[in-house]
Amino acid sequence: MRLPHKAHLAIVDGERFMLMINDGSPDEPSLREVASPDLDGQNYSAGVRHQDEVGQRLGRTDLEELAHAAAAAEWLNRAALDKMFDRLAIVADPKSLGEMRRHYHKALEEVLIAEEAKTVGGESLSRIESKLLSA
Repeated sequence: MRLPHKAHLAIVDGERFMLMINDGSPDEPSLREVASPDLDGQNYSAGVRHQDEVGQRLGRTDLEELAHAAAAAEWLNRAALDKMFDRLAIVADPKSLGEMRRHYHKALEEVLIAEEAKTVGGESLSRIESKLLSA
């Protein structure tokens, strides 16, 4: 994924959310953290789709992780409506990204330039930057 200069990058997994900005170029990204809000996942609407008791027991579906993804999408929606960024890319683990997509506001969709279903939460900045170049 080539992230343009001054574009924002949201990194989401089932527990963490970080908003970064690329101070570098698309070929040599230099990420800087802009925000790391503590989200309170209260939207358990995914539970309607994930009522399989076996899947819950085997860890295939974690409603807390999905609620966190919904909260991240809601935070990004508010930021897009407040014109906090002009261009945004999202990197999230596949489950989180799938849940987030269900909650995108039109304003967020208008600034969204890329999505990547990849788990990078907990990685160092330099490792995330190198993964951006390989995506």
